[in-house]
Formats: sequence, C-alpha cells, structure tokens
Amino acid sequence: MALFSKEPDKTPKPVAMPKLEPAPVAPVQPAATAPPGPAPQAKADGLAGPAETRAFLDRGSRVSGKLFFEGPARIDGNVEGEVTAKDLVVLGETAVVNAQVKAASIVVAGRVNGDLMAGSRLEIRPTARVTGNVSTPVLVVQEGAFFEGHCSMQPEGTREEKKVAIVLKEERTQQAAGLKPA
Repeated sequence: MALFSKEPDKTPKPVAMPKLEPAPVAPVQPAATAPPGPAPQAKADGLAGPAETRAFLDRGSRVSGKLFFEGPARIDGNVEGEVTAKDLVVLGETAVVNAQVKAASIVVAGRVNGDLMAGSRLEIRPTARVTGNVSTPVLVVQEGAFFEGHCSMQPEGTREEKKVAIVLKEERTQQAAGLKPA
C-alpha cells in the first residue's frame, strides 16, 4: 500500500469511546432535620425559612415548657415558658410567644409577651407586637411595630443585673410637682 494512494482506505477504524465515570453521590442529610412534605422554601416575608434553620415549629404547633436550640430556629406556633438558643431565633408572623427568650440574635414578626434578651441583635418587624423588657446591644424597631416595655442596650460583657423601678405616670407627675405620693 502506498502512502499517497488515490483510493480511500476501506478498512474500518475503531472509534474511541469516552470513558463514563459514575457521578459522585452527595451525602444524605438525616430526615429529622427537615419537615416532611415538599422541599422547604424561604418565606415570602423575608424571614429565615426552614431551609436556613435547623429547628422549626410551624403554625398549629403548641409547646409549653423550656426549649433549647443549638442552632438557628424558627417559631411560627404557640410557645409558653422559656426559649434559649445559641444562635438566631426567628419568631414568625403567626407566632404567639408567652415566654422569656434568650438568644444570640432575635427577629420578631409575631406576638411576644415576655422578656427578650439578645446577645448581639434584636429586630422587631412591622407585624410584631412585643410586650415586655428587651436587653440587647443593637435594637432595630421597624416602622409599624408595637413595643411596650423597657429597653437596656448595654453590651453583654458590661451588662449588670439591675432592677428597673417602674414609676407610674401619676407618681411622676406628683414627684415633679413636689408632692409626696399617697
């Protein structure tokens, strides 16, 4: 056979097939970390939804007692007692909380009757109704939010346990006028 033959080579040439490698499989998360049902989505209200949280108490949930969360948590149900977290706690628009809440950061969009203590930040959204004392170095109260209580904004390291004396309006006016309260 000549190198420069005018006739095309009629012998079939093997075609190189690409090697197929199996796709890597991602580790499966435990089923207890996600609520049953369709894939969770972030809430339309801009608050952290179940996709960003490890613990989630949805609307219709009712809990009484002491709750402790290691990671971020969202509450949209009813809670009575005490809530403590090492991370963010989001109290959604449908949340009704009659409890003392302690966390690194707290976002409130629902109803709270009790004291709120945030180590770094407390945010009260326009749909929120907070009745109780708050203690945090950074406080954000958005327009339309309801807050009734006392506020302490000292950094956590310098915070002292002080009792705040509540003086009624009538007593303040009497003290200002120089009269003794009855």
